[in-house]
Amino acid sequence: MIDLRILLLLPFLLLLSCKGKDPAPSETENAVSYLALGDSYTIGESVAEAERFPVILANELEEAGVEVMGPKIIAQTGWTTGDLLAAIEAAELAGQEFDLVSLLIGVNNQYQGRSLEEYEAEFRLLLNKSIELAGGEKENVFVVSIPDYGYTPFGEARQETISEQIDSFNTINKEIAAEEGIRYFNITPISRQGLEQPALVADDGLHPSGAMYQLWIDLILDEVLMMVQEP
Repeated sequence: MIDLRILLLLPFLLLLSCKGKDPAPSETENAVSYLALGDSYTIGESVAEAERFPVILANELEEAGVEVMGPKIIAQTGWTTGDLLAAIEAAELAGQEFDLVSLLIGVNNQYQGRSLEEYEAEFRLLLNKSIELAGGEKENVFVVSIPDYGYTPFGEARQETISEQIDSFNTINKEIAAEEGIRYFNITPISRQGLEQPALVADDGLHPSGAMYQLWIDLILDEVLMMVQEP
């Protein structure tokens, strides 16, 4: 028969056995938090989750020795700058700060025929919001240029017009990024290989494939590594 006194003492013995031990460090205590803002190109329309560019980037950073939390993505196919602004507000991120923030937005402004003036005003708001979500640290934010879907089967017939307009939108986001001292990655030339290399286009004939997203990451990885490794 078990001595009742031993049962009564057991909780105290367990407490004493734990006293003085340091708690195990959290696996994510020093992990980089990453917020990706955008549209179909950020959410990875028509590709598997593992092929989304923010997910590829996080995995590549991990392989380089940087622990990264699973990226938080606020993006949806069809979103314009105005849609993204509303979505960020709805996400209730007040008080949250991220170690890394990416912004890629504008193709739907072009596709819907919205004005460059509207894009300029709303992109500026989005970039300022991105900086705020990075804790005010501009060096933790980067902008990705708008891909050119004129070089896909979907856009081929209007390639010249689409490319000209995409260039105009990209001129705006590049200039605003430069004004704010934000890193800017021009992946548009990669997107313009889509007709010559069909494997770079997803099965929907419009969006990038995982292979194209990988080329984006190959282009930007070294600089992003410097961003997350800087003291």
